[in-house]
Amino acid sequence: MVIGLALAIGVLVLFAWITEEVHEGETLRFDQHVRETIHGYATPALTSAMRFFSRLGSVAVMLPMSVVAFLIFWRAGWTRAAILLAITVGGAFLLEQVLKLSFQRARPTSYFEYPLPRSFSFPSGHALFSFCFFGMLASLVTARLRSGVLRVALWIAAAVLIALIGFSRIYLGVHYPTDVLGGYAAAFIWISAVTFGDRWHRNRRQRE
Repeated sequence: MVIGLALAIGVLVLFAWITEEVHEGETLRFDQHVRETIHGYATPALTSAMRFFSRLGSVAVMLPMSVVAFLIFWRAGWTRAAILLAITVGGAFLLEQVLKLSFQRARPTSYFEYPLPRSFSFPSGHALFSFCFFGMLASLVTARLRSGVLRVALWIAAAVLIALIGFSRIYLGVHYPTDVLGGYAAAFIWISAVTFGDRWHRNRRQRE
């Protein structure tokens, strides 16, 4: 818990710095450089793959996946896990809306004629949702696995999916890199808050 708290505080500081720089427009040169560098490696095959991962991280896909995972946990008797997943995903949606309306950052020009969403750019909802869903899902499932190999494999799979979904948004040009980093940071902070809240509640019940 000490390590987790230290990480959460560190990410909170990072998020505060990113949001301040984004608000002041200081990240634009960095964002443009990264966007142009990534775009320089574009290929038709990579573009198709990035379109797939971008769709995977959309609300239209993430929401049904969250509902299915919730129902599986509930039917398996993992009531606490189901509730934690629902809180995490529901809170991620509210957090994204509040942050986007707070910063109202305009989106960059997209590549490959990819349609721009009508919402604001910062933070990336795809990055935030995928981190919250796959991160919490991996945490809840690995806590119930005995095999160390399976736990590591599941965490790696979750990390790869989160990274690819975030990268796809930069590759397709619908987000700045700092949008994705901000989404990841916000998600980490929210998951940490949910996790620490759950542990505090369990410890309190045990003491009582």
